[in-house]
Amino acid sequence: MIFIKGKIVKGIGGFYYVDCENGIYECKARGSFRKQGITPLVGDNVEITVNSGDHENTIDVIFERKNSLIRPPLANLDRLFIVSSLVDPKINTLIIDKLIAIAEYKEIEPIIVITKIDLDNTFEQFKSIYSGAGFKVIGCDNQSGEGSKEIKELLRGKICAFTGNTGVGKSSLLNAVFPELKLATGETSKKLGRGRHTTRHCELFKTDGGYIADTPGFSSLDFERCEKILKDDLPYCFREFVPYLDSCRFNTNCAHINDKGCAVCEAVKNGKITVSRHESYVAMYNEVKDIKEWQKK
Repeated sequence: MIFIKGKIVKGIGGFYYVDCENGIYECKARGSFRKQGITPLVGDNVEITVNSGDHENTIDVIFERKNSLIRPPLANLDRLFIVSSLVDPKINTLIIDKLIAIAEYKEIEPIIVITKIDLDNTFEQFKSIYSGAGFKVIGCDNQSGEGSKEIKELLRGKICAFTGNTGVGKSSLLNAVFPELKLATGETSKKLGRGRHTTRHCELFKTDGGYIADTPGFSSLDFERCEKILKDDLPYCFREFVPYLDSCRFNTNCAHINDKGCAVCEAVKNGKITVSRHESYVAMYNEVKDIKEWQKK
């Protein structure tokens, strides 16, 4: 037997596939993980035992995760590409802001990708909202390939996932970045081993020294439902709010909505925080204001 380290790239039916320096190994997780209530996740960095003969390979150690998601069930994600289209479907800043907040909460770097920029002239307007808040924003024209090189560079050496509603152009975008995939738009990739109606499981596929998560069913709606942020944590998930949070007159009780002496509201009034971002915050705050920690379980 030998002991080697690797990364789980697929898990299905109780079997886990671990990408190691010298190949991919099929493994079972040791029973001790189940007793501890630990489920191995795609993206986990692990140590495995490779056995000879008919003996199963085993996952022995799961190293500490820097983050994890419920749905899709992924660990150690570096970047989340939040894909939205200017038209058909029309851009929705509330959805974008919810996804950004969850990424910030999980310590995942959000990258804003806006597609179909050739069909509408409002790209610069939305770019200014998010670049002004401190985020990387990429405009993509999937017909010409504009933006694909920049995205490919950001994928290199990282574990990344893409999210966005149906019709925003995720498949077209990945085709522009990696033409060899030849993804059928509107369908799950046959290159990734699955058609539209088969088992829904996460998988990482390797590219440019990094991995892209293939996440069937990874809609923004599922993401929002499974990853709730409580009201006390929410302001810190809007990075442009942070410089003002300690300056509110009643900072321990300030909800940053329309509170007297609120430095965040003053920054909105003075144009230092965009109105749309603050409106998204208020909407999210109202959704979770009555949720307690125990109710998240």
